[in-house]
Formats: sequence, C-alpha cells, structure tokens
Amino acid sequence: MVDRSTVIQHIPHALEGVEIEWPHEHGRGKVRDMFSLPDDRWLLVTTDRLSAFDRILTSIPFKGQVLNQLSAFWFDVTSDIIPNHLLEVPDPNVSLVRECEALPVEVVIRGYITGVTKTALWYRYSLGERQIYGYDFPDGMEKNEKLPSPIITPTTKGRAGEHDERITCAEVVERGLLDQATWDQVQAAALEIFRRGQEIAKRGGLILVDTKYEFGRAPDGTLMVIDEVHTPDSSRFWIADSYEARRAEGMEPESFDKELLRLWYAERGYRGDGEPPAATEDLVVQVSQRYIALHEKLTDQAFEPGAYPAEERIVDVLRGFIS
Repeated sequence: MVDRSTVIQHIPHALEGVEIEWPHEHGRGKVRDMFSLPDDRWLLVTTDRLSAFDRILTSIPFKGQVLNQLSAFWFDVTSDIIPNHLLEVPDPNVSLVRECEALPVEVVIRGYITGVTKTALWYRYSLGERQIYGYDFPDGMEKNEKLPSPIITPTTKGRAGEHDERITCAEVVERGLLDQATWDQVQAAALEIFRRGQEIAKRGGLILVDTKYEFGRAPDGTLMVIDEVHTPDSSRFWIADSYEARRAEGMEPESFDKELLRLWYAERGYRGDGEPPAATEDLVVQVSQRYIALHEKLTDQAFEPGAYPAEERIVDVLRGFIS
C-alpha cells in the first residue's frame, strides 16, 4: 500500500495528460489519451484524470496505473470468454491495443439496487419509478439490496459534453443500434464476464456490485471486449464481510471504488450540472488508496507504483514506437 504522505507528495504531479508531437492520428477521451500506429494498432495512455457524472472532476495519483494494470489482469482472466483488444503493456500507464470500432452501446450490468447518479437504479427508484430500463421493480425494496439475478441496463454513448442516455435492452435493436444476433452475443459475453468477476472478487473478500463494459469489432469483424474491465472507475465493489451488518444498520457498504467520490460530490449538491466543487486533499488521498487497495485485493499482488512525474517516462515509451 502507498502511504498517505507519498500520495500527497504526488498530487501536484498527477498525470493529467501527455503532450507529444505525434505523426499519426491521436485524441483524448475522458481518462485516456490515444495515439494511433500503423497496422491497426493504438497506444492508450491511462491518465490520472477521474470522471464521474460524465464530467472530469479531479486527478488522482496512481489512478491511471491502477486502471491500466487491472484491465490487463481482467483481459487475461476472461480471454477464454471473449477476445479482447490488448496486445501488450509497455508501461504501467500504457496499453498497446488492436484497433476496434466501438459499438454504440455501453453494457451496464447491475447485481444490486444502489447508486446516486441520475442513471443509477436506486436514484430512479427513490424518485418513485417502478419500471426502470424496461424492468419492473416491486415496492418495498431497500437501498443496496441484492437483485434476484444480475440485469443488463444499457445506455447509449454520449458524445463529447453529452450525457449517456438510458435505454432498454429491446430498444438496442429497435433503434438499430445493433442487430439482434450481435446484441445477443454481447449480452451473453457480458453476463459471463460479470459472473467471472464476481467469483474472483469474492476470493479477495469483495462483492462486484455492478459494472459497465464496452465492446467493439476488430477490422476482421471479430467481436471484442475493449476499453477497461472491472476497474474502480467502471465498477462498484463492496467489502463482503461487512455488507450485511452495515445494511441492517442503514449504513452504506464499505466500498473500494469511486463511489466515495460520487457521494462526496452528491452530498455537496453536485450531480453533473454546473461547476463542481474542488476536491480536497483528504478526498484525493482516500480515493487513491482505495484504488490501490482494490488492485491488491483483486490481483493478490502488491502494487508497485511507477515513477512520478509520469509524463516523461510515458513519452519515452511512446517515442519508442515511432523511432
């Protein structure tokens, strides 16, 4: 575990992006900088930028490394379920991947009724909705209650500056976003990846609560899982041992994901609209240490932090691919 003083020391050096002269196509997503290479390959740099409520809110030291290395771990242990786009991890924050055309749907899987964002099941339920994402929910459910079985609640992928849109599974095909055969394949793979994730999380004393996946097609038409899998950015994890006791007392489960950050902002009245409040030093430290702890619990390996400031070493790696 990285101690508090080390995290504080690196807050000014959190990796917010990479600046480099690049001879090919390049771009910037919410948390990743992307650099294309010949032969249908891309270099993805996972930065320390942290987004929630579809907004970049702050930067968290070591967060990018945790996401990049955790995704590599999950791509490896789920490769028997469906192919993925990962080719190599040349740096703690960098992945070399196959080029894929992303499908226009994010596949969200929920095993519990929880959450504070506007697309979360509990948030919609607490407003009085009983049909959510095409599913009927009974009266009397409690926050953080386990669902009878995991459900898929897809969203469209919002363009830059736009929120994702909630849709039903039926609407994925009705709107022409995907054909039925592809959507069936995606749903089956997503549910199996989620099941595998819950099994491995349980070994680490955790509950995989919900997650989101992205899928794409390689140039040869192969369907692949892309982007990231079961990271604290894309997934919600709770501590298994204390879950029932805390829920019985009306307390929030202990989490190892960015729900801490979401709740901090929600308690201050921010849910994605307007100017967000500035993250405090204590919040940044807590989020960083929880991300690192999650990495260690899931992989059963000690986290070895990469050198900071990170941009110089990452630029050297990128230049090695075009020299």
